[in-house]
Amino acid sequence: MHVPKLSALRVTVFLLTGVAGVSCRSASVAGEPPIVQPGAPGQPSQVISVEKAVDLSRVGHTPADVRFMQEMIGHHAQALEMTALIPSRTSREDMKQLGQRIEISQADEIKMMQTWLKDRGQPAPDVHAHHAPGAKLMPGMLMPDEMKRLAEAKGVEFDRLFLEGMIKHHEGALTMVKNLFDNNGAGQESEVFAFLSDVEADQQMEIDRMFAMLKELQK
Repeated sequence: MHVPKLSALRVTVFLLTGVAGVSCRSASVAGEPPIVQPGAPGQPSQVISVEKAVDLSRVGHTPADVRFMQEMIGHHAQALEMTALIPSRTSREDMKQLGQRIEISQADEIKMMQTWLKDRGQPAPDVHAHHAPGAKLMPGMLMPDEMKRLAEAKGVEFDRLFLEGMIKHHEGALTMVKNLFDNNGAGQESEVFAFLSDVEADQQMEIDRMFAMLKELQK
């Protein structure tokens, strides 16, 4: 999936003439289209001034942003361990396609997060860091016994455990995004905001897809 889709703050100037309740009349007051700042996931957009847009384009990262990126690498890495089990444990083509989508997107995002951290002079964990003694499991991550059960299962039982586990895993990622946005000043740097927005949108879409697949299994 991931090259951030929005190159400038997701506050970058969106030249739209009728967004978020802004009328054409208000847009024409200054003779220029309004500058619309999209809100955080679940929040409304708002019209901002040119000065505000310039200020936002200069927003830097916070310590909370750094921690989020470091912790999300381990979170994504476990998802890759889960998808690696699929080819040898299921015969369902839809499961294999789901696993491939998750694998490609999260592997790309791990590389992006590692690069983001290195570019800012911050330690960038590798994909095995979450296995280190005392490593903290992030929201939604499977416990060792849950991973063991998944690895030992096959067929329909594996499919069920995988879907339930990955739904839990994705919901944990959404919790991490929400927690970062709740941290004052965090999640506003250009690349961070774009990445968070992508995670929120893409993982919610995959959660919906997995719930539908789980429902089919239960028929």
